[in-house]
Amino acid sequence: FHPAREPANYLIRVEWKEPKGDPKFLEVLTTEGQFNLNTIQKNSVKINNNDVPVTLKFSGTLKELSDEKGRLQLFLGRTVPYVTGTSGGGPNASASYSQMSVGLDSAFIIKFGKPIVIQTDENGEISVLVKRITD
Repeated sequence: FHPAREPANYLIRVEWKEPKGDPKFLEVLTTEGQFNLNTIQKNSVKINNNDVPVTLKFSGTLKELSDEKGRLQLFLGRTVPYVTGTSGGGPNASASYSQMSVGLDSAFIIKFGKPIVIQTDENGEISVLVKRITD
């Protein structure tokens, strides 16, 4: 017979490093189960002197396996605006643009309190840290 575990909160921190610029991060507090975050990145992309926001989506499911380990399924994505065409000419030219969705969908075992790199490419790397919050 296993005594029921005390329910706990978990802090999930995702950090990504880009070749130029400071590391960026997101933190979400959740219990076991699903979480879902949609937000806008502070730095927008400039298209024809218009600030076009970059949206971030962070969602997933956390399952505790033991006091030290959990299984994290996550989706980390963002929309990236890109120019699809221009009309007019000179200083009054206007750009039409679309949003492309890019992201990572993955599941892995994590050790609470220990960061793990979940993606690396020429744009940098993404790491995740899950901390069990005890009062």
